[in-house]
Amino acid sequence: MLKRFFPILDWLPKYSKDQLSGDLSAGLTVGVMLIPQGMAYAMLAGLAPIHGLYAVTVPLILYAIMGTSRQLAVGPVAMVSLLTAAGIGALNPATPELYLAYAITAALMVGVLQLAMGVFRLGFLVNFLSHPVISGFTSAAAIIIGLSQLKHLLRIDLPKSEHIQEMLVALAKNIANTHLLTIGTGIVAIVVIKYGKKLHKSLPTSLIAVVLGILAVWGLNLTDYGIKIVGEVPSGLPGISTPSFDPGVWKSLISVALTISLVGFMESFAVAKAIQAKHKNYTVDANQELVALGVANLGAAFFQGYPITGGFSRTAVNDQAGAKTGMASIFSAVLIILTLLFLTPLFYYLPNAVLAAVVIVAVIGLIDFKEALHLWKEDRSDFWMLMATFIITLTMGIETGIGAGVVLSLGMVVYRSTRPHIAVLAKVPNSSFYRNIQRFDGLELREDVLILRMDGPLYFANLNYFKDQLGKLMMERGNALKAVVVNADSINHVDSSAVHALKDWVAEIQNQGIKLFFTGLIGPVRDIFAKTGLVELIGENHLFMSNQQAVDAFDNLPTANGQTQKYKDYALQSNV
Repeated sequence: MLKRFFPILDWLPKYSKDQLSGDLSAGLTVGVMLIPQGMAYAMLAGLAPIHGLYAVTVPLILYAIMGTSRQLAVGPVAMVSLLTAAGIGALNPATPELYLAYAITAALMVGVLQLAMGVFRLGFLVNFLSHPVISGFTSAAAIIIGLSQLKHLLRIDLPKSEHIQEMLVALAKNIANTHLLTIGTGIVAIVVIKYGKKLHKSLPTSLIAVVLGILAVWGLNLTDYGIKIVGEVPSGLPGISTPSFDPGVWKSLISVALTISLVGFMESFAVAKAIQAKHKNYTVDANQELVALGVANLGAAFFQGYPITGGFSRTAVNDQAGAKTGMASIFSAVLIILTLLFLTPLFYYLPNAVLAAVVIVAVIGLIDFKEALHLWKEDRSDFWMLMATFIITLTMGIETGIGAGVVLSLGMVVYRSTRPHIAVLAKVPNSSFYRNIQRFDGLELREDVLILRMDGPLYFANLNYFKDQLGKLMMERGNALKAVVVNADSINHVDSSAVHALKDWVAEIQNQGIKLFFTGLIGPVRDIFAKTGLVELIGENHLFMSNQQAVDAFDNLPTANGQTQKYKDYALQSNV
């Protein structure tokens, strides 16, 4: 039982020297990545850079103890940082101290929400966001994040906003005030970060850019020429912080906390599952991941951090560098702690433009053009859902975008379930198999027997569609139609509304003198038919295992003159 809630108890007793070398290498590599990224993402969240480092100390250790992924690297990420800034910025805190209090409170709320979702096994909630919606939202958020960093990259005044139209108008008004030395510094940092790995893929290019930026500012006195720097970074471990328990603050932050909880879990779980697929010695549990992330966020809340989650790039690096267990995250946390104790004075001359470059390079990869092109060719409805989420997020804000994405995802599920696929079937020559006439040529299509298959549950929301489609198909056959065979292989549920409608429909068809057969009823649906009297109404001898059995039964029914139905009189070759 304890191993379920503390997965470290599963792998730690079996820990070996072979695992130690990989974990130590990966832990130090990711720790080196976390230093510049943590500081940059904290600035993106509107906080002092030091809080990005605080957010990767205790939370990393807590996740290593409770997380089911052995390679997931948690910490600040661009998306969550922007959501934090957007949610807290809307409250217009009067002082930096109040802003920090709200950020800490947001971390507490995210932790409570994720922990509660994990305890109550609500990990399935992430399924409410379809892949096209996630792609559209992520791409739009990446653009907003990138634009938000232009104020540091260009050293111009830009208002805090998450609406692209406002950002572009402000950029156009202030572009003439661009500080050339600052933008030059930022461009050099972007080139180093983005293309430095071409020299060697294991190079910590973000840290190299940070070191080069610090040396340039310090050695050339670039602050005298207008370069903005981070300035004094407090040293020492984070003290205990106290989140706000003011109901008014919680009410104001609940929407952003819920958004971060879902988006953060979605991002974290997606990358954890992708990495786990390469390792067969453990499984990732969605509900335990929620618990672990929730506890990690609680750790951030009480140690001056802000909301965190698993990151794509860091997790990939962690895996590639040889991480075998959660010890890699513990080693990363130890490196950050040593940095906080002894190395923070070295970041005094760090240019803000370099931190902006770290963020910009990180989010460029989140803009997914390929997915949009793929959906345009393969599935137009999903393409338009992606574009709607993308445009809403860009123009109306991050929270509105993710909310619209959830609504669109659910709306598409409802829409598709109300219009289930209905196939008209015909016989494959010289066999007892029946296939969709829209997909196969040369089938034996009978005018007197309509055989159809409905793919999906039959319930109150799709009853009218089913009846309308069936009515159209029957009308096309006209007076030649003598029997209807409903293939129920794909009907997995029938609700009470459908039962009432089916009774009326069965009676209506029988009154027209048309024979009705059902085939392939699965157990639960057959039970419903039996309990509600549908079996009695349809007739036990009109329920069959296969379409061919139903057709044979119809052919052997006596006609008015005492003869049986003649298959050959109605057999046609489908030209479809």
